[in-house]
Amino acid sequence: MIFSEYILHWYAKNKRDLPWRNTSDAYHIWLSEIMLQQTRVAQGTPYYLKFIEHFPTVTHLANANEEEVLKLWQGLGYYSRARNLHATAKMVTEDYNGSFPDTYKELLKLKGVGDYTASAIASISFNRPEAVVDGNVYRVLARYFGVDLPINSPEGSKYFKALALKVMNVEHIRDYNQGIMEFGALQCTPRKPDCLTCPLQDSCVALKENKIDVLPVKIKKLKVKLRYFNYLVLLDEKGNTALNKRTGKGIWQNLYEFPLLETEKTLVDNNIKNKIDINFSFKNSFEVFKYNDVEIIHKLSHQHLYTTFWIVKLTEEIKEGIPISKINDYPVPVLVADFINAFNF
Repeated sequence: MIFSEYILHWYAKNKRDLPWRNTSDAYHIWLSEIMLQQTRVAQGTPYYLKFIEHFPTVTHLANANEEEVLKLWQGLGYYSRARNLHATAKMVTEDYNGSFPDTYKELLKLKGVGDYTASAIASISFNRPEAVVDGNVYRVLARYFGVDLPINSPEGSKYFKALALKVMNVEHIRDYNQGIMEFGALQCTPRKPDCLTCPLQDSCVALKENKIDVLPVKIKKLKVKLRYFNYLVLLDEKGNTALNKRTGKGIWQNLYEFPLLETEKTLVDNNIKNKIDINFSFKNSFEVFKYNDVEIIHKLSHQHLYTTFWIVKLTEEIKEGIPISKINDYPVPVLVADFINAFNF
């Protein structure tokens, strides 16, 4: 039995019953693939079901406003995915009459759709002979064939794509592509893979050469930036607070947050009043106290945010304030959402 036949046989016996597996509809496949980028299946599934309920077709999603999309996405992280999702829905609705293009090349034209996603949609939805290469596939191929090229190098990326094309099962491409990804997710896992029950154990190079723990190879080139966030939770006597919309190209674009003071290092208590005086123009005196004594460390892929929430009680009314009763209507980062849920307004 050749490699792809082993994968197909294993998949038929072990595949999970996931909601997007019950359809070949391109909208559903696309939605699940975008959501599951950098997100575990267990975390992404409730979001997928929620989106399908709110937006049963790509046209429904295209016609939604961005804040509604971001609010439903809240908690999944990597919010550029949600903005690209919305932009692509509009593009499919306006440029393709509400139907996804059915070829790899046309799918690549959609915003937020790269090689992997285009290959997945083309093969799963339209039965096109395209090979998917995601993290799970890299791992399975690297271990089984004993490939030590870094998967995040140009040379490695090109090699693994060619290898994936060579070994794929064209006649059953839909099940094969889902099968190899599922095999990597359940059997050939990053840590503690189940080699004892693996149907490929007799011919796996990594197992034979004791390289399971070192394959696949990945170049470590991530430098983490440390940032110090001070959120000012303004509260006036009329039950209002303040939220600002992040409009820059950095993290959390178009999400809302409390007024932010970013500093070069941790801010000590006796400096906060001076910082507020410099950055705001409150007419009357105000009280300020620290909500969390220990900084909350919120880890993103390239940055760690050392965060303190400061409660600022005002005697004057906040200009363009937001009623506290409405605060949950706004899409906010998880860091802010966790505070809102914990704080007794």
